[in-house]
Amino acid sequence: MPDNESTLPGIVENTPRLGLDDRFTFQCGKHMDCFTKCCQGVSILLTPYDVLKLKRGLGINSSEFLDQYTFVMQSKEKKIPAVFLKMSDDSQVCPFVSDKGCGVYTHRPWACRMYPLGMAEPKNPEQAAQRFYFLLKEDLCHGHDTGAGCTVREWIADQNIEPYDLNQISFRQLMGHPGWDNPELLTGEKLAMFYMAAYDLDRFRSFVFDTRFLEVFDVDEARVEALRTDDVELLEFGMDWLAFSLFGENKRMKLTKTAKPRRVPVTEVAAPAEAGL
Repeated sequence: MPDNESTLPGIVENTPRLGLDDRFTFQCGKHMDCFTKCCQGVSILLTPYDVLKLKRGLGINSSEFLDQYTFVMQSKEKKIPAVFLKMSDDSQVCPFVSDKGCGVYTHRPWACRMYPLGMAEPKNPEQAAQRFYFLLKEDLCHGHDTGAGCTVREWIADQNIEPYDLNQISFRQLMGHPGWDNPELLTGEKLAMFYMAAYDLDRFRSFVFDTRFLEVFDVDEARVEALRTDDVELLEFGMDWLAFSLFGENKRMKLTKTAKPRRVPVTEVAAPAEAGL
């Protein structure tokens, strides 16, 4: 269930484009003979907000969730680590699905909420108005062209997709940064830094509060308090920090008066063991 145009160029090119007020007909439920068939043999890419919601819903910390339910891939094209939901080893079925349906339905990932819609948008987040949608039609799914119709806008509202979109804006902006055009892959400290701040939020929180991090960066007191308990605020803060550390952009990151007036090298901030943090 990919979420961008570059992942499915063939489908995007050969499928009609849909706007928010265009209609389509689809239904899904236990009454369908294909119920849960779409939950096996698929690659479900997880966004940072997906991981946040799932680990919360399961009542475990981010490190436990990532270790137990995901695997990571990194390609030369993507450069950054991509986190995927790990299917069961034998049947390649989602670990949260049963004959009764999705066991984490309230917290299901963005891709599952969107289905059968795909979304394509420009690499540059500032061109978000050019976003469009398209239908993913697969032989295993018998829900197309049945049931009551709805608009794309109505589907997005019904599936509660808006919070996922809103809380992924900063991540998409980071992913659209021109700095990624550098052919060098993320390796070593930078790779670990990205993975921690984007996905392993509970470990990132420990990093912020249990090292010299807050001695290096001048963070507003109200925001510091929010970071202690608010995962969404922590994720947003992580995106700010990554933009600063990877691309030298300050955004809302400021050095303390005692810190040297220069960009802090990754080795000083992102590697506690080596930097003595």
